[in-house]
Amino acid sequence: MENNDVNNSRRRFLTGATGLVGGAGVVGASIPFFSSWKPSAKAKAAGAPIKVNIGKLEPGGRIVVEWRGKPVYIVRRTVESIRGVNSIAPEMLKDFQSAAASQPSYVQGAARTLSGKEEFLIMLGLCTHLGCAPTYRPDVGAKDLGGESWLGGFFCPCHGSKFDLSGRVYAGAPAPTNLEIPPHSYESDDIVIIGVDPEEV
Repeated sequence: MENNDVNNSRRRFLTGATGLVGGAGVVGASIPFFSSWKPSAKAKAAGAPIKVNIGKLEPGGRIVVEWRGKPVYIVRRTVESIRGVNSIAPEMLKDFQSAAASQPSYVQGAARTLSGKEEFLIMLGLCTHLGCAPTYRPDVGAKDLGGESWLGGFFCPCHGSKFDLSGRVYAGAPAPTNLEIPPHSYESDDIVIIGVDPEEV
């Protein structure tokens, strides 16, 4: 009888120990599985806002930064180029008022910027036709882009779409809409935050 009791005790101990070790193994194996559901640091960074110092950007100059894996063009327009944007006749553009454009509600007017920041154009550098990167062509009067009618802007070499210096597409171009304006706000005169609306600052 005593041997049976000892054997039963051993059996219960071994069964319990095996179950405990097996349970620990299941928990250990599940941690990497459930951890894989969390976004990686790289994935978080891909969607995170970015801060850009625009203090040294000269009038007429452009810089390109990356946000969410897409190029963002930041252009510092001259007084003359802003005048040019405002002088373009409505019939020359597909969407003069940017009614169908992808842009935040606080971005308005021909300059397509925040009020008081008209010199800075901030937009995605992706043509709305097939996603090519338009080239920056600020050269007023460029013969290959229309001569006197060209007041500076962007040209997509893939299929010939032309955009003014506010990213508005010209009539007759294959691109269906104006270039996209991302959410953005200003931390200071020199620092712009791409990916954050002004009310969030």
